[in-house]
Amino acid sequence: MSLGYALRRIIEEYPLARLDPPAGHPLAAVIRKGAPDELRGALAGIDGPFLVKGSPGRGSNWAAVPWLAIFDPAITTSATRGYYLVYLFPAHREAVHLSLAQGTVAAIRQHGAGAGDHLRTSGTMLRRRLADFAERLPNRTIGLGTAGELPEGYEAAHILGITYERDALQDERRLRADLAVAVAAYRALTARGGLGNERRSGSDLVDEG
Repeated sequence: MSLGYALRRIIEEYPLARLDPPAGHPLAAVIRKGAPDELRGALAGIDGPFLVKGSPGRGSNWAAVPWLAIFDPAITTSATRGYYLVYLFPAHREAVHLSLAQGTVAAIRQHGAGAGDHLRTSGTMLRRRLADFAERLPNRTIGLGTAGELPEGYEAAHILGITYERDALQDERRLRADLAVAVAAYRALTARGGLGNERRSGSDLVDEG
């Protein structure tokens, strides 16, 4: 298996897999272990450390949007807070988004119904710090094709990234090159203050840093 193959498998099999319980399902195992293993392999040539996790959902429920995430443990070890890199699989198209994203759940807890506006405003400010990555990671917004607090939060939390249609995932060299650029952007955001300026400006991102 390769990273591209693992991503394609999730894209192709997830809609049908959701018709069965996730417990013991082979695709749930791919998302939790197989795909993270391939992503760790793709990161092997990049100085870490990195924590890699994949989630097909919780308990007996599949996620509306499964994800495969890369965390810098110095910043966060969870998708709930801080900022991190994540592959998100939209429900309405055969594609995957690679996103540099802000933690969603902490923002929802702190801002309630205003979390989306808060995250989008913060994302605009963070993109300004990463203007030198705009050409290689051109997506300023993403769509996940499903309603709900978490999917809509993921959309709002996006900072920048790139989208791959299913067929583009056959180019493993490109996937790895783009991943290296995304990691560089992740590190640059940290070097340029992370979420610190938003905290100092009083925007309630204290728990996300």
